[in-house]
Amino acid sequence: MAKPSRIYLGTVIHSLSLGCLEVIERAAVAVDKSGRIVFVKDTSKCATTADYIDFPGAEVVELGARILIPGFIDGHAHAPQQTFLGTGMHLPLLKWLEAYTFPKEAKFSDPVYAAAHYRTAVKRHLFNGTTTCSYFATIHLESTKALVDIVLELGQRGLVGKVNMDRNSPPFLIEETDTSLKDTQTFIDYVLTKNNPLVQPVITPRFIPSVTSPLLTGLGQLSISHTPPIRVQSHLSENRNEIAWVLQMHPENPTYTSVYDSHGLLHDRSYMAHCIWCTQSERDLLQSRSTGVIHCPNSNFSLSSGILNVRRLLREGIKVGLGTDVSGGYTPSMLDAIRQAVIASKMVSIGQGSDAETGNEGEYDALSYAEAFHLATMGSAECLSLGDTVGNFLEGKDFDALVLNLRAEGSPVDVFDGDSTLELFQRFLFVGDDRNIEQVYVAGKRCK
Repeated sequence: MAKPSRIYLGTVIHSLSLGCLEVIERAAVAVDKSGRIVFVKDTSKCATTADYIDFPGAEVVELGARILIPGFIDGHAHAPQQTFLGTGMHLPLLKWLEAYTFPKEAKFSDPVYAAAHYRTAVKRHLFNGTTTCSYFATIHLESTKALVDIVLELGQRGLVGKVNMDRNSPPFLIEETDTSLKDTQTFIDYVLTKNNPLVQPVITPRFIPSVTSPLLTGLGQLSISHTPPIRVQSHLSENRNEIAWVLQMHPENPTYTSVYDSHGLLHDRSYMAHCIWCTQSERDLLQSRSTGVIHCPNSNFSLSSGILNVRRLLREGIKVGLGTDVSGGYTPSMLDAIRQAVIASKMVSIGQGSDAETGNEGEYDALSYAEAFHLATMGSAECLSLGDTVGNFLEGKDFDALVLNLRAEGSPVDVFDGDSTLELFQRFLFVGDDRNIEQVYVAGKRCK
């Protein structure tokens, strides 16, 4: 057993599986110098205190009334879009891209401008408790390198993608196909030579309408040329007009999802945002490829894209995580993603009525708070191929954690005598905000 360097004593809540929370009221969580969890013990079941704190040189941290939970994992966010967060919410997806997104992202051709704004974005995600984030950057190589450097400097765990776009975009955001592939390889090499597990590259075609078949093919080959394959992230079936556009451009493919698959971009280290309108055959394809789905409910509502039936995906064995989709989603808070996921699932359930015909039982059941929390932690970790590293507090995983103080100054959460731990936890999920996230740890190092 590795030697603990720090031992946290207090209440622990984490998710072991979908809907299965483990609550340890009197826990001891030991972390070694590398930031890995050595053990998690229920001290009420220990014979003596020596069983959990008698480790010479280890710092003992008493959490008191605070609660320790795993850090949130945002499976889908656009780092440059923090600059216009909360604007353009009156527009649907494609018009929003033209009016707001593309002109703003063009400014990131300047690495100095990009670095200043990326620093703001990463800090905001961290302060909202996001210990891991999968970022879209822009097409600009040097600016995307700057995002990698900032993520490392601030201590967040990040999956970062240089965006690829070589068609159907404004002239100032269209790349030459060969240049896009070359820059992507250069970016991957840049990240991998950092030799730092906290930041990894992600191949990031923006979406099918903005990427030609030769570029898609090249990106697919680039992914599988590495062992294990380089992760792939993109958008899929977000908007019905988008789907019609894709099918018009690719009559050789029966579905939107099959376009990605035919170019080698769907595998067990791929994850797609949205997937609202995927048909049964598309969902079967995602499941067979072990490709994850990142549910972005705020964005789905805000851009009038649709409502994803998450319960159906889960019942079909598809990996599901949560994302903020900044700035299609108007906040970088994963607490908001949890709340919106619950609301979206209730809307699906209400819209279908009881739907209790034989064979349909449970297909439209709303998500519980425990299930939504799981999606924001372990669910996203599994989608991002990080399930063996983060997502909960199992021994051997990295200590990515949040220390919650529900009694913090200015807290929106009211605490009353007799409140149970689970009642307080639910209140945090639905009422709390960044003021209650007192400390943030990534791989054992404090970032807030």
